[in-house]
Amino acid sequence: MNTSELKSKVMSLGNKLAPRFNGDRSAAFIQAWIICKAGGIEIAVKGVSFGNRQEALKRLTKYNPARIKAALVPEPENQIDLCAIAVMVGVQNGKGLFKLGYVPRDFCHIASVLGNQLPSARVVSSACNWYGQTTYGARVALSV
Repeated sequence: MNTSELKSKVMSLGNKLAPRFNGDRSAAFIQAWIICKAGGIEIAVKGVSFGNRQEALKRLTKYNPARIKAALVPEPENQIDLCAIAVMVGVQNGKGLFKLGYVPRDFCHIASVLGNQLPSARVVSSACNWYGQTTYGARVALSV
């Protein structure tokens, strides 16, 4: 990416982020610059230990990561957080999408701007929890 393309992306993203930073254009453009220089942002999915999400993550490890698809779905009716964005995942040619968790509250303003591109999801496993069991997590990559 050449310098003019990078500046254009930073300006575009910064202008989209500014309202979500309560009009603080300086903070919005700094964040936009960081994201554009990195080519995107990768966010850890929160709430992956709730319900049967660990079992779903364990099953997802059996698939080629390129086949795992993700979608970010805003949940304005969420009573706990009106700005909540759910992370829905599924396998290409699978039966549908499964709610894996949520975008962390601190990243919702960025995810709402970048989420219109199709994000990719990556399942990661941890060594073990307190009981010696393998635990799983997920990360969502948003590109610019």
